[in-house]
Amino acid sequence: MWILLGFTALFQILPSLAIAHVASRLSLPRASLFGVAAFVYGVALFMGRMRSRINDVPRSPILVALVDEPYFIHWCASFFTTLVSLFVMVLSPIVDLARGAPVAFPLDGITAAYLAGLAISFYGVVIRRRAFVVRRVTVAIENLDDAFDGYRIAHLSDLHIGALTPKSLASRWVRAANALAPDLAVVTGDLVTSGTAFYGDIVETVASLRATDGAVVSMGNHDYFGADDGEPLVSLLREAGVRVLRNEGDLLKRGDKSVYLAAIDDTWTRKNDLPAALENRPDGTPTILLSHDPDEFRAAAKRGVDLVLSGHTHGGQVAVPFFGREWNLSRLSHHHHIGIYRRGKSTLYVHPGLGTTGPPIRIGVAPAVVEITLRKA
Repeated sequence: MWILLGFTALFQILPSLAIAHVASRLSLPRASLFGVAAFVYGVALFMGRMRSRINDVPRSPILVALVDEPYFIHWCASFFTTLVSLFVMVLSPIVDLARGAPVAFPLDGITAAYLAGLAISFYGVVIRRRAFVVRRVTVAIENLDDAFDGYRIAHLSDLHIGALTPKSLASRWVRAANALAPDLAVVTGDLVTSGTAFYGDIVETVASLRATDGAVVSMGNHDYFGADDGEPLVSLLREAGVRVLRNEGDLLKRGDKSVYLAAIDDTWTRKNDLPAALENRPDGTPTILLSHDPDEFRAAAKRGVDLVLSGHTHGGQVAVPFFGREWNLSRLSHHHHIGIYRRGKSTLYVHPGLGTTGPPIRIGVAPAVVEITLRKA
C-alpha cells in the first residue's frame, strides 16, 4: 500500500502542474493553489479508496458517484498524463531546437495530456465498464454426439459484485444471459471483489440465472478474499440451487448421451486438483472444464479436455481499442489472456470478465456476456 501511495504521489506532480496552468489561463486568483489542492486530493484520498477495494463494504451510491468514481477518473488520468508527458518532454526540446526556438518546459503539452486523460478515463470508468456486449462463440468438438450438437452455454465470469459493481448492474448481465435461453449457465469464478459483505447480493444474482441444465459455478481467487475456506458463500449458493463444483465433475445428459462437466478450485490458493476433477470422467466422454485460471489449459489439454472455460485476466481491463487481443495489459502476465486458444484437439476460451478489480476502468476491453455454442467437428 505504501509503495502504491508513493507511485500515486509521483503521478500527481505533472497533473497538478497542468491544473495550476489551467487555473492561470482562466485568470483565477492564486492559480498555484489549485495545483496544490489537486496534489493533496490525489494523494490523500488514495488510501481510503484502495482499502475499500481490499475490504469491500456497502457504500452509498451517492458517495460512489460523487467521491469514488471522480477520484478514480483523476487517478487514471494522472497515470495517463505521466506516461504521455514523458514522451512530450523528450520530443518537445527536439521540436523547439528544430524550429530555432528557445527550449521551454512543455506545460501546454502536459496540460493537453491531462485533459485528454480525463476524457478517456471518464469514458472508461463511467461508461465502458457499464456498457457490456453479448458475444457469440462457436466451438467445434471432435467426439461430440449429435444430441449435444448446438448445445449452448451462457458464460459469465469475474462479476466482482460490490460497492463499485452493484447488484443492479449484475442483474442486467443476468437478464441478458437468460434472454439467450441457454442449455447451461456457468460462472467461472471471482464472484466477489473482496470481503464477505456482498454474499447476499452475489447469491441472489447467480441464483437468478436460468438454463435448462441449471447454473454452475467454479471458484476464483477473489472468492477467498475474506474467507479462506470459501464459506459461507459456497453453502449459500448451493442452498439457492446453484451447483458449485470444486475439483469434481458431473454428467450433462441428453437421453443416453452425455458430456462431462468438471471444475477445478482456485489455483492461487493452491486448492486446485485437476486429477480429482477428472477422476470420474467416463472414457471417451467429451469434457468441459471450468477453470478460473487460464494457465491450467496446458495441463487440461494433456488430459484430453475438449473445452476449457476461464476468466481471471479481464483482458487486462485496458487495451488498445480495436487491437485488444494483441495489445492489452494482461499480456504482461498471462500467455492466454483473452479469447480463443487451441492446443491439439483442445480449445480454451478466456472470458473478458464483467466486473473490475483495482482501478474500476475498462478501455478497449468490453465486459461481455458470452454464448458458447458446441458443434460436432
